[in-house]
Amino acid sequence: MSKANTRSARLMRHARVRKKVRGDASRPRLAVFRSLNHIYVQLIDDESGHTLAAACTLEAGVRDKLKDKQKTSHAELVGEAIARKALDMGITEAVFDRGGNRYHGRVKTLAESAREAGLKF
Repeated sequence: MSKANTRSARLMRHARVRKKVRGDASRPRLAVFRSLNHIYVQLIDDESGHTLAAACTLEAGVRDKLKDKQKTSHAELVGEAIARKALDMGITEAVFDRGGNRYHGRVKTLAESAREAGLKF
């Protein structure tokens, strides 16, 4: 499968998931984007269209801990960071949006670490 086909397939899967997954202020959508080198996550209130919190591997607090670690370890740190930010805002529950990616590897690790840090979804 060519690069254009895999990208369009992921976008179609993402659109299919987004038809069903909606977030609001009390239970926002935890949206994950996985690039080749980094992983990004946002808590989004779809009713108002605002991002409530975000975390990624490029943040200063996370980036300092990334030396000589694998990408799954990076995802684990980002999951802990977003859960910490959500709990500080008083958000305990979220709806998980895997962004068209398989629930495997970095996406799964991020979700499990957010759950272990206290976020429910």
